[in-house]
Amino acid sequence: MRGNLRYLIALVVAGFSLITYYCNRQTNPVTGEVQHVNMTTEQEIALGLQAAPQMAQQYGGLYPDQQAQDAIDRIGATLVQASGAGRSPYRFDFHLLADQNTINAFALPGGQVFITAGLLKHLKTEGQVAGVLGHEIGHVIGRHSAEQLAKTQLTQGLAGAAGIAAYDPDRPGGSLANAAIAAAIAKVVNLRFGREDELDADRQAVKYTAQAGYDPRAMIQVMQILQEQGGSGRGPEFMSTHPDPGNRIGVLQREIQEEFPSGLPGGLKP
Repeated sequence: MRGNLRYLIALVVAGFSLITYYCNRQTNPVTGEVQHVNMTTEQEIALGLQAAPQMAQQYGGLYPDQQAQDAIDRIGATLVQASGAGRSPYRFDFHLLADQNTINAFALPGGQVFITAGLLKHLKTEGQVAGVLGHEIGHVIGRHSAEQLAKTQLTQGLAGAAGIAAYDPDRPGGSLANAAIAAAIAKVVNLRFGREDELDADRQAVKYTAQAGYDPRAMIQVMQILQEQGGSGRGPEFMSTHPDPGNRIGVLQREIQEEFPSGLPGGLKP
């Protein structure tokens, strides 16, 4: 009897998680894509603004060189104004972080975009900087953080349901192991979502950089720089939220070919 009740509770938890996820559908205001998200654009903006100071603090605060920050602001504003990002409800702010040892760039929901001084010092052209910022703008426009949150809540709910169903009061150790396996499966599923988002942001960066007058092939150069800096100690791609830079190069090359089948227009900045 206890086992039947446990399975019933597990089914209710799983059903609630699935219904909540699939019933929360919104149309992306820029791409027109129908997405499973459970927050409004206003909530995304508020969340990003709230989290931005803490994120900056984790990387040693903002870089003190105002001239470098002004350049980041100028390139970022050019990308936003020339692309669909300028017609979005998001408020884009670009932050140069003081950390000179970490090679990273990321975006918070709602338009807060960050790049570390450690990455910037390896970039040689404005086009490469534009490629990095365009990639992060792509994450914001794609509402990847909101999607990721909804997917995480779904997989956590399903993992919890699996843990309830697998619980055996006579073998608590085995039940804990089953719950751990369910949680690990949920984590791997969410990592997969992250890699797909990275590739989608790469594709958007190709469009945004070209629309802003930059050569999108600079993104390929960025991937080559990341590949060089990664060295031989990289973990397996399967367990990484970012696809291997070498694999991303192929995606970028195909996207450039599809976006410009007759060749790139002239006069693009490198």
